[in-house]
Amino acid sequence: MESILVECVQNSLRHYMYRNAIFMCERLCAEFPSEMNLQLLAGCYLHSNQSYAAYHILKGTEMAQSRYLFALSCFQMDLLNEAEAALCPPNEPGAEIPNGAAGHYLLGLIHRYTDRRKTAIHHFKQALSTDPLMWAAYEELCVLGASDEATIVFGEAATIRIQKQYLPQGSSSQSLPMSNEDHSLVSAGNFGPGSDDTSPRQLKHMQGNSLRDIPVNYYGAAALGGAATQPSNGGLSNICFYNTPSPMASQLSGVAPPPMCRNAQPNSPNQSTVNADSSPRSTVNSTIQAPRRKFVDEGKLRKISGRLFSDSGARRSTRISGDVGANTNMSATMVVGNGTSNFSKYLGGSKLSSMAFRAVTVRKSQSWTNENIDEGIHNETFADPRSNIISTTSSTSPYGDTRSLDQGAMVPISGGIMNDSRAISGASEIIDLLRTLGEGYRLSCMYRCQEALDVYLKLPHQHYNTGWVLSQVGKAYFEMVNYSEADGAFGLARQASPYGLEGMDTYSTVLYHLKEDMKLSYLAQELISIDRLAPQSWCAIGNCYSLQKDHEAALKNFQRAVQLNPRFAYAHTLCGHEYVALEDFENGIKSYQSALRVDARHYNSWYGLGMIYLRQEKYEFSEHHFRMAFLINPRSSVILSYLGTALHTLKRSDEALVIMEKAILADKKNPLPMYQKANILVSLEKLDEALEVLEELKEYAPRESSIYALMGKIYKRRNMHDKAMLHFGLALDLKPPATDVAAIKAAIEKLHVPDELQDYL
Repeated sequence: MESILVECVQNSLRHYMYRNAIFMCERLCAEFPSEMNLQLLAGCYLHSNQSYAAYHILKGTEMAQSRYLFALSCFQMDLLNEAEAALCPPNEPGAEIPNGAAGHYLLGLIHRYTDRRKTAIHHFKQALSTDPLMWAAYEELCVLGASDEATIVFGEAATIRIQKQYLPQGSSSQSLPMSNEDHSLVSAGNFGPGSDDTSPRQLKHMQGNSLRDIPVNYYGAAALGGAATQPSNGGLSNICFYNTPSPMASQLSGVAPPPMCRNAQPNSPNQSTVNADSSPRSTVNSTIQAPRRKFVDEGKLRKISGRLFSDSGARRSTRISGDVGANTNMSATMVVGNGTSNFSKYLGGSKLSSMAFRAVTVRKSQSWTNENIDEGIHNETFADPRSNIISTTSSTSPYGDTRSLDQGAMVPISGGIMNDSRAISGASEIIDLLRTLGEGYRLSCMYRCQEALDVYLKLPHQHYNTGWVLSQVGKAYFEMVNYSEADGAFGLARQASPYGLEGMDTYSTVLYHLKEDMKLSYLAQELISIDRLAPQSWCAIGNCYSLQKDHEAALKNFQRAVQLNPRFAYAHTLCGHEYVALEDFENGIKSYQSALRVDARHYNSWYGLGMIYLRQEKYEFSEHHFRMAFLINPRSSVILSYLGTALHTLKRSDEALVIMEKAILADKKNPLPMYQKANILVSLEKLDEALEVLEELKEYAPRESSIYALMGKIYKRRNMHDKAMLHFGLALDLKPPATDVAAIKAAIEKLHVPDELQDYL
């Protein structure tokens, strides 16, 4: 009876019939009360995103796997202290962390979100050293700015470790007991049931971007790849607890029934699994289909013409720019970044849409987001191809027959056989691929964008033409302020993965800068139809309203994104930009600080804080925050420009000129540092040098009124009134903002009044 029930539960999980799996597993636990059966029941609840149920079922359990699942449930419910205590029991300081690499990764996330950066880095490195295929840990290290070069992380040692995992070496004829049915599992994320056995919504307890990659290995659950077996990340020492224990009636009697939550329901289909009879490389890509609703008023998304330097309000941080103060009459819409483009040379010129795509294979973790409850927190998908492990069973195990595997011989994988040579070559190929991807991602996180693009170009076509890589290419061009190429890259990413949300928040900001209101509106509605509970979707809608200068509506949408995922740093930053546009500096500071609590290397928020303090004339604070942003992204022309401006206001003009020269060299197409340099030269009475800079600047920005206004002021100070009047007139003809118009007219009225007497008039 027990083996039949276990097989029934596993079969239900294979077919995403979570309600049926939960029901049958409850029968199993009632008839055969053991902690291992409780693990299976908790796993069923985790599949259906009912973390609270798994929490109550596993509370007080002691087996290593139970503690891991309990910690995962706590993490999803934001109970970080309990999660850490489960992984590292206070009364057992030397206890081994369960599940090897997965356990270290989860513990690293806990430490990261509790502001323990050093220990978080340690655990991520431990996860990666245990399992070189733990890509999620490498991503976290890159985000924290602590990753070694990919050639070191994914080197020869990593290849050897993978070969040992998939091809045990040894001359003896030792054997490992294996069970066809006893595979543990499964991703804890909700892949979305394909049947009617689930209700249409999810629970709201999940909060972190990184959670989508946490693997969950638990007893008896269905292996998504069918009868595939692999060594566990933690080795044999981590699987000894899979021997069936004696029944634990007291354990069941002490467990409170899970609370009834009518709004906790699984999400829509978003499946990414390995087929039972396919090879390990094959994946199933599924698109999310949901009723499309019109959330954005098309009538409000009208075309607005823009100038190089648009309105004087503060813009996006990756839309960096703003009003620099009273001494600067120029307001620039600029974005941090620098570099040149080589995207077109790979895709064959600027006709990006003509690129012929090869077959695209999407990673298991491609699905970033899943639908959750109406007002709840957004849940991410857990997916990890390394989640199947060998489970040892006793000879009397009711869950399946055992068989032996001679070491050094054939290794069964997903219904096929892998021999020695295939294991060796396969490990080398995987590590070579990860080395290239890892180095590109590391360089991107260091904002060495051109170098990252060069690395990505080394990828094979079938990997380059995937949603994740193309999104990373788009982000790199975005940081380099090359919006047209970024638009093309993100467009190709949408073709490769029309259901993917990776980088779509950045794509919406690209369209914001390009003032593509119709494309931005379409993108927002598409994202909402895919997943209306994804923060990326609401960021896109917020950018739509912000483009139309409806900052209050934009703020509400960005706040919705924060509500769905409080650990989505960019949503906090966008809220800060809108508060600044509404001149609510106090709340703007709070939003930027919230973003930094999530990600201390989110330079956009350091920049935003610097802009607020610059406008408030708190120049020391402004310099500090611009310098922090510069330390994170030293290649940003705009950050350098405003750092120089802050230094100039602190009467450190010589330092400011040096910084401006660096800003000009960082991006020669950015007119902002040249304008600021001219301002500094004017203040130092170096009028001829200032005129030379402005004459050169006119070639880059011939229709910027602020340039002509400043030239008019210089000619006035040199008593060249005719030229001054000419340039003031040219400035007015270019239709500057209202504040600039008033200043220019006042200068014309006082054209023949010496500067030293103007203050007395």
